[in-house]
Amino acid sequence: MIGFSYVFILSAFIGLLSFVFWVWTLIDCVKKETDIGNTRLIWVIIIVLTYIIGAFLYYLIRRPKRHLELGE
Repeated sequence: MIGFSYVFILSAFIGLLSFVFWVWTLIDCVKKETDIGNTRLIWVIIIVLTYIIGAFLYYLIRRPKRHLELGE
């Protein structure tokens, strides 16, 4: 019974961290992404519909590319 509570707490903590990461990437995309060719809209849709997978894709693929393009 004690092991189950640890698993539950760990799962809740991981879920909370993934939600915070998702919200952070969504805000980053909305505020800092360029709107050339609807890039912002496309990434927002990807992040919202695919949740954590879309957030990781944005963070690993698009965000570094944006930093190189805009020199942030």
